[in-house]
Amino acid sequence: MSGSQNESPADYASPKGSTTLNPSEEGVAVVSPGEEGRVTARGSYSPEVRERLERDAKEIISRYPKTRSALLPLLHLVQSEDGYVSDAGQEFCAEMLGLTKAEVVGVATFYTMYKRRPMGDYHVGVCVNTLCAVMGGDQIWDELSEHVGVGHDETSPDGRVSLERLECNAACDFAPVMMVNWEFFDNQTPASAKQLVDDLRDGKNVSPTRGPKKLCTFKEASRVLAGLPDDLAGDGPSAAGASLEGLKVAKANGWKAPEA
Repeated sequence: MSGSQNESPADYASPKGSTTLNPSEEGVAVVSPGEEGRVTARGSYSPEVRERLERDAKEIISRYPKTRSALLPLLHLVQSEDGYVSDAGQEFCAEMLGLTKAEVVGVATFYTMYKRRPMGDYHVGVCVNTLCAVMGGDQIWDELSEHVGVGHDETSPDGRVSLERLECNAACDFAPVMMVNWEFFDNQTPASAKQLVDDLRDGKNVSPTRGPKKLCTFKEASRVLAGLPDDLAGDGPSAAGASLEGLKVAKANGWKAPEA
């Protein structure tokens, strides 16, 4: 698990060869084999990558009256490039917004959606908050973690799957719920959860319970969260089943909300 005092930079090496950073050694970037053309040995982006990121960043920044307000989407942007908020990504955000690196790091380490080490192509979140836990979320987490062989915010050796304990998916009526790259997978069991992860690792087509039928990668999802849409937001039903039962009862009885 993360947080051990015995961790070394090698513990954070990506199986796919991305730049990794040991959180206990802030500012010390480790460039893995295969990434030399994208990230320099000092941890900065290559000119080609930098040019592309700057183009997207300027579009995002232009939407805000104060440039520093664009920090959250820019953190998602660099996460879409690296699969986590790397040292190079933090420096890039600081330079683009006129902030200190300390200001960027303070924000990036506050929000759990910004990751400090490379995540898998498919980031699987298991809700363990009250209702999901009561309905089996804790058991799903325990069995899935053992099945994949990784813990919270850790990635499988093949780089395909990472796991996260989520406190709430805002889908209690479908408990227990999981998310993959922030798309819903409702009414899960330990068996269905393990089958889902196996299918993802085998490259099979997997469709969320609700929303678009296409499941994007973690990097692609981060790009959408940066404010660069993939035009799939309107695909598929966003509400279904138990979520609509109250509305059906209200309509059947002619109930309406009080007028303002």
